[in-house]
Amino acid sequence: MAARMHNTNLTDDQDCILEPLCFPDHLSASVCPSSDVHPLTCMLCPDTFSSSEKDQLLKHMVLDHKLVISDVKLIADFPRYVLYWKKRFTEQPITDFCSVIKTNSEGPVEQQEHYFLLCDALPEDRILREQLQQRRLEDVLDQQQKEREDTTFHRTCMFCNEEFTGNRSLLLNHMAKEHSFSIGLPDNIVYCTKFLDTLEWKLENMQCLYCEKTFRDKTTLKDHMRKKQHRRINARNHDYDRFYVINYLELGKTWEEVQSEDDRDLLEDEDDDWSDWQAHPVCAVCLFCEQQADTMDKLYTHMKESHEFDLQKLKLDLNLKFYQQVKLVNYIRRELHQCRCYGCQEKFVTKEELVQHLVNTGHAMQLPEVSHWDQPQYYFPTYENDALLTALSDSESESEGPKHSCDVPVIAEDISNLKLLKQTSVLNKLLKDKGSSS
Repeated sequence: MAARMHNTNLTDDQDCILEPLCFPDHLSASVCPSSDVHPLTCMLCPDTFSSSEKDQLLKHMVLDHKLVISDVKLIADFPRYVLYWKKRFTEQPITDFCSVIKTNSEGPVEQQEHYFLLCDALPEDRILREQLQQRRLEDVLDQQQKEREDTTFHRTCMFCNEEFTGNRSLLLNHMAKEHSFSIGLPDNIVYCTKFLDTLEWKLENMQCLYCEKTFRDKTTLKDHMRKKQHRRINARNHDYDRFYVINYLELGKTWEEVQSEDDRDLLEDEDDDWSDWQAHPVCAVCLFCEQQADTMDKLYTHMKESHEFDLQKLKLDLNLKFYQQVKLVNYIRRELHQCRCYGCQEKFVTKEELVQHLVNTGHAMQLPEVSHWDQPQYYFPTYENDALLTALSDSESESEGPKHSCDVPVIAEDISNLKLLKQTSVLNKLLKDKGSSS
């Protein structure tokens, strides 16, 4: 089964996937435009607006063209969204995409107006919004990774003027430990420099970081923040949402909504009868070619014999836990999709040339440093329907945990013989030893 590689309309020097990839059993989505951010242009006329005039553009489209876009705040990249639909409206009539709403339907004809609603009830619009969300998430994760690896950071603490050079985490951990001011774990933050600039601007303008009241001088501000325990940011201030990675994970949800979701909703149908459920074969696809297999043993054997790649050996040698295996598979899938050798980073024109290179050079088993691929962005499947991910298993060291923990006492669930348990209790022995020593 061939792994369908979607056209991403990108040049060779760009390394991103704009939409979820799928193996051929699933329908593919059209590719959203990949252009740089331009001034906002009306979807239906040549009028243009600056990137900061989003509301004026929306007002213009409603008043002049009777076009309404639903849930604008949930569109991850509004300029690209506008460019996409501007092109589509030149190809087909607007009524092919939009719902038509008639106002004053019972009044005189001359007083009736028709408005056009563009919303995600249209599958094409929904797919576009999801693609833009995915692209933004990839951009954010790339930015976060750059910040985590950056060692050129230099900044002064906003509370004590101590200077920090190196990684951003040094300053953030210092503020949390020494000044009881925490904005979260460094690994959860993105655009950190801009975040710190925003906080410093507030302090320089005598503004409390939590309640955002303004004071006459720094001394009064410091006393207020200390006495009121306002040395923190207000989680309800959504201006801070852009600095936390979790806000980019799910379309249209803030971090508070994600955290407050009740898992009990998943258990509504507890009485469902699963007696007629039957498992289906794995049908996983090889990492390097179109070969698929209905068992993991067959797939492991194929990759070992045909491509000299032994996933089981890597799992044991590196002691890979389940989620590390997931990230490794997603990393390799992504590198092969980009036609790039993960062993030496050489680029190829076709995937077939790359696969032959891996065999000829022995690079199939030559992985980069673990830190290169053991990254959060590789939790996300490169292919949405990758059955190989669901068939992975824990390493031998994990499955045989008790063998490595033989010194840890294990108490069985059946504790009916309480008298014997008390006599052999470690606590009882300690009490006896304490009594004899006194």
